[in-house]
Amino acid sequence: MSRPVRDARRRIEDEHLAIVEGIDHCAQQVADPWDTARTTDSETVTTRLRSALEATGLLEQLPLVLADVVAAMGYELRAQPVPAPPYVVVTSRGPLLRATIDPGRLVVRFDAFEVVRDADPEQPPAYRRRDGIRLEVALE
Repeated sequence: MSRPVRDARRRIEDEHLAIVEGIDHCAQQVADPWDTARTTDSETVTTRLRSALEATGLLEQLPLVLADVVAAMGYELRAQPVPAPPYVVVTSRGPLLRATIDPGRLVVRFDAFEVVRDADPEQPPAYRRRDGIRLEVALE
């Protein structure tokens, strides 16, 4: 893990824990109505997660997290991030933050759901709620 990636991860863990916990809470709201431990409806996962993030104000805060993380890494953003692509994307796994900085593309993933693939390739992938949030930071 490179130093900028470590700095980014540390900044999120030290300064934005409430955001991570909020994402976790929103993801739990998405999974609570399921009658099993998983669903194959990725669009519903994405739509409900986005709605929960919007309702709690977290979606609006994610660009601020991105800007803070980039600054903590010692870089500057080329433009002010907004809570929409390409900076913030809500996926079936969880929110994704992206920014292009001098050394490459910064990608921060807050994985709240994991993809479970069936051995039968004809079966659609399923989405299962993770135990907490898995934070992934990469510089590509």
